[in-house]
Amino acid sequence: MDSHIEIHPGLTTNAAPFIEQAKRDGQLYISQPYELYSEENHEAWRKLYARMLPRWERYANEHYLRGIRSLCLDPDHIPRLEDVNRFLRPLTGFQAKAVSGYIPSFLFFDCLRNREFPTTITIRRSDRLDYLPEPDIFHDIAGHVPMHTDKHFAETLVRFGECAHTAVDLVSGIRDQETRVHCLTCIVKAMARFFWFTIEFGLMQGRNGLKVYGSGLLSSYGEISHAVEAAEVQRYPIRLEWAINQAFEIDHYQPLLFIVDSFDHLFTLVDLLEKWMRAGKLNNVAPGEPNVNEQDLKSFLEAGAAGR
Repeated sequence: MDSHIEIHPGLTTNAAPFIEQAKRDGQLYISQPYELYSEENHEAWRKLYARMLPRWERYANEHYLRGIRSLCLDPDHIPRLEDVNRFLRPLTGFQAKAVSGYIPSFLFFDCLRNREFPTTITIRRSDRLDYLPEPDIFHDIAGHVPMHTDKHFAETLVRFGECAHTAVDLVSGIRDQETRVHCLTCIVKAMARFFWFTIEFGLMQGRNGLKVYGSGLLSSYGEISHAVEAAEVQRYPIRLEWAINQAFEIDHYQPLLFIVDSFDHLFTLVDLLEKWMRAGKLNNVAPGEPNVNEQDLKSFLEAGAAGR
């Protein structure tokens, strides 16, 4: 880290008084107090953007490359979400929506349905670029949002959000509480796995070979090349039954990745996911990660109760 840069909290991940206060106040959706970013915060963005640029050019899919150009991101300063949205909204109707941190599953998916992407406003430390205890603004804005400029991808996210409402409708009709919770847990687990292996860590077969479209890869300096080139990574054409039953761990490079042919292909998979959900095929998926926490279950159950 440059010695002249003063370290102070600013809006640093896990060390931002503004975020801590918002959480204490129960504020999930917040503003982006841009004046609170420190020079160290902007330095983290500069370093992240500069080192990822050649990796994007080599490994990212063409839709992402067009998207990040469309957003006109400043490589030297953390973007203002209002500026991002000014470029993004006319393309697909999507917009970045600032949040204070973790958002329960149903609320997250419902945001997608409404063409809103919950966006973290904090950023990792500039001297620990490879350590990411939780998503930050670089992961969300440079990893996720460029994909939201693509109409086919955007429609897939909306469709995925609609699946969450289908889940609410289905489990609301189950009278036995234990059965309802079991089925909902399995459905949420299946949705989380599908999201992980596509939106977060997906690969796409392109005109120039295998490319990355998953945001977890697009924001990772080390893993983006590892995902495409490492001999030990298993890469398979995606099959829904594999993705929804495959556990994953978040604390190391992914050993298994799935490939889609196009975003039209991805959209048909989300359609199939909903059909399987309605047919009860998600009610007993394989055990294992990710764990579905009480907040996630409660968000779905409360949505069901509110709809009655």
